[in-house]
Amino acid sequence: MASTAEPADCFVITAPGIEAVTAAELMALGASIDETEPGGVSFRADAALIYRANFELRTASRILKRVAEFEGRTWLELERHAKKIPWGTVLGPEMVPEFEVTSRKSKLYHKRGIAERLVRVIGARCKAEEVDPSRVARFQVRAVRDRFVISADASGDLLHRRGYRLETAKAPLRETLAAAMLLGCGWDGTVPLVDPFCGSGTIAIEAALLARRIPPGRHRRFAFEAWPDFDAALWARLRADAESRILPGTLLIVGSDRDAGAIDAAGANATRAGVAGNIEFRNRPLSAADPLPGPGLLLTNPPYGARIGEEKPLRNLYAQLGNVSRARLPGWRVALLGANPRLEGQVGMTLHEIWRTNNGGIPVHLVAS
Repeated sequence: MASTAEPADCFVITAPGIEAVTAAELMALGASIDETEPGGVSFRADAALIYRANFELRTASRILKRVAEFEGRTWLELERHAKKIPWGTVLGPEMVPEFEVTSRKSKLYHKRGIAERLVRVIGARCKAEEVDPSRVARFQVRAVRDRFVISADASGDLLHRRGYRLETAKAPLRETLAAAMLLGCGWDGTVPLVDPFCGSGTIAIEAALLARRIPPGRHRRFAFEAWPDFDAALWARLRADAESRILPGTLLIVGSDRDAGAIDAAGANATRAGVAGNIEFRNRPLSAADPLPGPGLLLTNPPYGARIGEEKPLRNLYAQLGNVSRARLPGWRVALLGANPRLEGQVGMTLHEIWRTNNGGIPVHLVAS
């Protein structure tokens, strides 16, 4: 069914600290940014832009489409406004609504009660454990000082779930964060890239996807595909256009790790992502890195030494990273995701902070020479 709806207020949820990177991605898609705030970016979008944002943004976690905003101080007010919401555009008859509710400094503060009233208005049944996840339509409800904002989740599974990473090594890096590292460094696929602590290959794979202009959502489905006003013909055209822009990819991208199991996992993940032929995965320690002419980018996520007693053994590793870079990668930039300035100081280079966020609950920042 084709949609003729006007552009809607939308919101991209992203990792706190990388909002500017996500905003730049949105603007590259032609979006006009309304506001950037901690944890996301507001913008207006028609159906085409909602589809493309889900399909092509590399650093976004989730896309929300606002369906209502109103004042609600009583249950009667909540129900009255909820009855006016055009639920039929984002909730099919076979779908089961699930409401994620937060309420701060509002008279209606009982989160479960808010969700139950909304379900009652819709005339649907609450989500049950046996419901097929593909039939669940997620909504986000935010009440702050009696002001309600209700949004439909256009993404479904979090957008870092590209569909290729079934195998992981220790401390896996989220795909969206790896992409934010690449974009934060300004890497556009025109110079070689090396990750000497590649683990399950996320940075190298995201680099290959970026270099070849492969949409990160190429191998997955999205919640908007189940919306009653979903425009299948428009979606097919947008996908075909994105496919037509994919490049063959001849750039040197190398991922290495001393853990043979990690290299096996990285290779399998790259195969599922469709970029196995664009990456060289090597089972070797940092000390065995090959000399390569510059310019290029060494981008990596080394161990942080977050636990007590781990920092001292890692000092030599960080110092070796700097030594190997200077000796074997002359003319290359060095960038890393770090959590410990003392360890980063062992690299022996002036490293400038690009952005900071959290990774697995640990405060981290991207620094680069």
